[in-house]
Amino acid sequence: MPPGVAAAAALASACLVLGATLPGPAPLPDRMADTGGGTQLITAEAAGTSSTTGTVTWWDRQGGRWVRAGSAAARFGARGLAEGRSRVQGTNTTPTGLYDLPYAFGIEEAPAGTRAPYRRVHGDSWWCQDNDSRSYNRWTEPRAADCRSAQAEHLITYGTQYAYAYVIGFNYAAPVRGRGAGIFLHVNGEGATAGCVSVSRDAMRRILAWADPGRKPHIAIGTADGATAITRY
Repeated sequence: MPPGVAAAAALASACLVLGATLPGPAPLPDRMADTGGGTQLITAEAAGTSSTTGTVTWWDRQGGRWVRAGSAAARFGARGLAEGRSRVQGTNTTPTGLYDLPYAFGIEEAPAGTRAPYRRVHGDSWWCQDNDSRSYNRWTEPRAADCRSAQAEHLITYGTQYAYAYVIGFNYAAPVRGRGAGIFLHVNGEGATAGCVSVSRDAMRRILAWADPGRKPHIAIGTADGATAITRY
């Protein structure tokens, strides 16, 4: 047996005998530039910017390390993902970056255990996406007079997607007109989203029951590598 092969075999044998495991990659949050400063984090990762599917994972910071609390298949924008700081509204792309989660909402009653502020959707609940409105990128109930209905989402009409949703703080605190509005983590529809992140109904319920505002949860959206790699945020 060649010397190199013999050494590898010996190492493998030692691992089996001692019950040791070779070190694997650090948990995804440990490889990120920033996790928002809290002890809860959601990661939404796609293979590349043209991907419309990927994985959402939610994490807890415990004992000085990040531990996976749950994971689910995810969907992204119909035209993939785009850097959040330069994204253009109406492009059907999901913005990459690190964002807070201001509040949750839904057509249905909040799942048991939900601690995030939760707003029920009513017949006159709208999300304004009108760049000319003072209510741009805000919930408005009823629809604001200066927000055109053609430039707003009538939330109750999305009975599947908005059964449960979490507002993603993209372009929210200080909205930039034309960058995008109404970006949520919500329940899957029939296919890719218009720019949101979506997961199964069961996963959305589990996320809402898990999230604790006192632990400052954030969501990081990105790709496996490249300029929009999730580890850059």
